[in-house]
Amino acid sequence: MLGALLKQVVGGLGEVPGEIVEAYEDQKTVIGGRAPRLPDIVKMLQATSSQKRMFICVDALDECAAEYRVKVLDSLDQIVQKSPGTRIFATGRPHILDEVWRRIPGRVTIVRITPKRSDIIGYLRTRLSEDTNPDAMDSSLEAADILRKIPDDISKMYVKATTLRKLPQVIH
Repeated sequence: MLGALLKQVVGGLGEVPGEIVEAYEDQKTVIGGRAPRLPDIVKMLQATSSQKRMFICVDALDECAAEYRVKVLDSLDQIVQKSPGTRIFATGRPHILDEVWRRIPGRVTIVRITPKRSDIIGYLRTRLSEDTNPDAMDSSLEAADILRKIPDDISKMYVKATTLRKLPQVIH
């Protein structure tokens, strides 16, 4: 993921920084060649993000395997420490909140996002109306299970978005 992020950052620059070219050239000399390792990628991201303001968005952090999520959070913390102009926005479900607090101490602001039940029902009704096989379900199933149970389950699942680094005080 961080390698893909580096690729996006470098793609947005007018010219590839010399240290990144050098790092990739060094990797070619390794038997069989290989991509840079995580510490090298973090250093390159630190270098590029220290030159200009950067916003990093990570969606569904909770879906990252726990062993990799630790590495991602630690790497993001290292990037932000060396690049004070970098802001990271990450979304995730509530069960990873403590891990985020531990891995990026003192630089986390939580913004709760709770969908309105009426919005979820409206979305479901739209999707049901677009169903290519409407005869597969009767109206009682639609009313009883889909429009009653799913909105309740979804509103419990997506309740928080995690923002790393302090946000301006315009959000209350």
